[in-house]
Amino acid sequence: MSLESGKHQFGDLNGQTVTYVEQKVGAERADFLKKLLEHNGIEVILIEIPPAEEGAPATYTVATPNLVFNPVIYVYQRRLRTLDGRKVTPAYWRQQSEKTKPEYWEFDPL
Repeated sequence: MSLESGKHQFGDLNGQTVTYVEQKVGAERADFLKKLLEHNGIEVILIEIPPAEEGAPATYTVATPNLVFNPVIYVYQRRLRTLDGRKVTPAYWRQQSEKTKPEYWEFDPL
């Protein structure tokens, strides 16, 4: 799930209902999200998805048993903090910018 979809996706992992944070992400992205969410007190479950082809990199599903957690709401309401205490912006969440200023409506992605 990305911020653009706006959907709060649920699923079942090993008999436990979870909220999917993002699916089919690389190891670097999964590690970034895991560190960020755990820093904010949100339990994280990482599921490795083996590659379909030999030699291809594995992908990961990032989920949480916290059913109230919705990345869109938490990011746009500025509820999450970076590891150094700044508020997480959409650009920071997407790993487009380390800056947490300007506000999301001032960020030019081009």
